[in-house]
Amino acid sequence: MFVKICGITNEDDALFAVAMGADAVGFIFAPSPRQIAAQQVFNITRRLPPEILTVGVFRDELPSRVIETVNRAGVKAAQLHGHESPAMVAEVSEQIRWVIKAVAAGSPDARRVKDFGTDLIMVDAPSPGSGELFDWSLLGEVPEGPRLILAGGLNPDNVAMAVRKVQPWGVDAATGVEKSPGVKDPMKVKAFIERARAAAPQQHLGPDSMPYDWADDEE
Repeated sequence: MFVKICGITNEDDALFAVAMGADAVGFIFAPSPRQIAAQQVFNITRRLPPEILTVGVFRDELPSRVIETVNRAGVKAAQLHGHESPAMVAEVSEQIRWVIKAVAAGSPDARRVKDFGTDLIMVDAPSPGSGELFDWSLLGEVPEGPRLILAGGLNPDNVAMAVRKVQPWGVDAATGVEKSPGVKDPMKVKAFIERARAAAPQQHLGPDSMPYDWADDEE
């Protein structure tokens, strides 16, 4: 079970999430109360273990700007969390090894995820980034194939139910593990990761469930 803790704004929260077993940490470059500067992210990512997937989150940004910011921040992946077209995703993918395309549940994009050319697809609420739960039955509209990361209102109290019902490849939380905007609650982070993993189907546990070696140097 892949677990991503998003909306990281400081080094302590990043290090704690990793210590608790998070596979990935996300930094928001799009306008948000959790927005963070590329230089600050660079200072954090250089302290993290190489096996951690570091993700920069963008919304409706020019591909050239995404690529530039990813390189300046030292993150490994770009999460495109807006209305990016398949062509825009492809342009980013030419330069960035790991690309997560986020789609809104029930949207036309959710029904055409294979067009985006990445097997890392995040399904969020119809109002992406809102931290709201949505009707999980909408995932039935998403074609099989890509590895689905479930987001949208997940927290320690509902993540186990979400994992059991949806059986996603991974889960993502930001607001659901905070004590205030941009500041993580250590107990919530710990509980979220533990409960997600405990509820995961056997085929979503262990190294064989991971599609990539995040520490693998692309150079």
